[in-house]
Amino acid sequence: MLVRLATRASPLARWQTERVAAMLEAHDPAVHCELVTIETVADQRLDIPIWQMGGKGVFVTQVQALVLAGAADAAVHSAKDLPGRTADGLTLAAVPERADPTDALVGARLAELPPGAAVATGSARRRAQLAWRRPDLTFVELRGNIATRLRRLAEGPASALVMASAALDRLGVTPPVVERLSPSVMLPQVGQGAMAVECRSEDANGPLGELLASVEEPVTRRAVDTERAFLAELGGDCDLPAGAHATVAADGTITVEGLLASLDGHVLARQRRSGADPTEVGAGVARELRRAHPVD
Repeated sequence: MLVRLATRASPLARWQTERVAAMLEAHDPAVHCELVTIETVADQRLDIPIWQMGGKGVFVTQVQALVLAGAADAAVHSAKDLPGRTADGLTLAAVPERADPTDALVGARLAELPPGAAVATGSARRRAQLAWRRPDLTFVELRGNIATRLRRLAEGPASALVMASAALDRLGVTPPVVERLSPSVMLPQVGQGAMAVECRSEDANGPLGELLASVEEPVTRRAVDTERAFLAELGGDCDLPAGAHATVAADGTITVEGLLASLDGHVLARQRRSGADPTEVGAGVARELRRAHPVD
């Protein structure tokens, strides 16, 4: 059985897709996976901030189009790149194992950054949370793959940059100075550290859907479903500084903390909730934040 997996062409995206391919092939030796890669417009236009290109979804739309057009059978994404609502015609078939969901400050420790230091990040969520803790900091836009960002950090003018800890781990990158920021310091993006596998809805209940389900990690799926329910309640493709992180206890109880902030970090609110149903828990936190702390 040939399974064509669509993916962005970046090293991290390829690593994730190759990981899913290896898991599928290990599950069924009769399966052979091929990668269908695409360099998205968001990957090409590094001069334009993500929020100006449309925010959530800019890294996945063209990959999804390959699946919908029949050029690929399934797609592998970073779960944090997905909007809160699944695109028409597609199904979230599996959420495999999750890596470290935290953000990492590379180049300096937060407490050691000098007053007025420049931090490189293209994320409004990261800027808002850093500005709330350190109003003195300044920010510069920095996009590109991991190697490009690390090279530009070495060239200046930023003193540090922020990236997902999972990206460093999966690519085996070990910069000299790395501080992993706990969720109490910086709440992660929805789905951060997790992978997401999509297929056409018409294939979800057939042999392909059954195969893709073999890479599902149930605890991770419950956590990511909760976080995505939070994002969907905010608007699905919300480009406000927002984040959520869910954990699942041994008895199945979900606890999620959500964050909503103003772009300048002057207003930053957190809300926590626990329960059994991912949709109710995640959406409930978003509703409470919207009601009590309107920031837009």
